[in-house]
Amino acid sequence: VQLQASGGGLVQPGGSLRLSCAASGRALDYYAVGWFRQAPGKDREKVSCISISSSDARISYADSVKGRFTISRDNAKNTVYLQMNSLKPEDMAVYTCAATYDSQCRVVRRWGQGTLVTVSS
Repeated sequence: VQLQASGGGLVQPGGSLRLSCAASGRALDYYAVGWFRQAPGKDREKVSCISISSSDARISYADSVKGRFTISRDNAKNTVYLQMNSLKPEDMAVYTCAATYDSQCRVVRRWGQGTLVTVSS
């Protein structure tokens, strides 16, 4: 499976972006998918994780994004989304998606290329 993240860009504080993680090769519905981010000088952080099923998905979020970010998947489109609302400057980072073997997105099968999110006025 190959992954490509997109949808990043420049947004003002309080704004919204929707990131997409599109898969090619093997179907994405074999994997749980996680969104991760890494800001300059900081460790990579797991932002959210969604299990394999679209209809009965198990979802988790980092405390820092709960209530603002929403992860979803459309297995028919081989795509996972991250809707980001009420963005803050501290959300600025390179966001990357990953196909994982486990439902908590701890064991990564494949990393995608990242997309840069800049939150600035």
